[in-house]
Amino acid sequence: MTGVSGQIVRFALVGVVNTATYYGFYLLFLTLGLPYVGAHVAAFLLSMTGSFFLNSHFTYRTRPTWRKFLLFPLTNAANFVITTAGVYLLVDVAGLSSRYAPLLAAAAAIPVTFVLSRTIMLRPETPRDRDSLAEVAPK
Repeated sequence: MTGVSGQIVRFALVGVVNTATYYGFYLLFLTLGLPYVGAHVAAFLLSMTGSFFLNSHFTYRTRPTWRKFLLFPLTNAANFVITTAGVYLLVDVAGLSSRYAPLLAAAAAIPVTFVLSRTIMLRPETPRDRDSLAEVAPK
């Protein structure tokens, strides 16, 4: 698949991989004795980093740069705000069960997260932005 529809499908696949990666690291860190909050933070940061590279190479087929890497967490922040507001609205305002509200809120966040991610990853580079992470990584 090519074009935006292909990017949407690849974005969804990366989301599945990212979720599995997060959960696998979370469980690993718990078994290594980290407290659950530490396990969550470490797993979240690792999975977000992996998500950046997967989205860069697989979803958008663009070169990873430091600028994109530093802006990429905005996609997770947007997702958090939308899902949190959505859960509140669905449970406290609409009266939906708190068991199902997160699923609907997460589904509502996907298009916004995709657009924000696409904007960051496909933004035209300036000469100052051209440093690729692969080019500046230690060998």
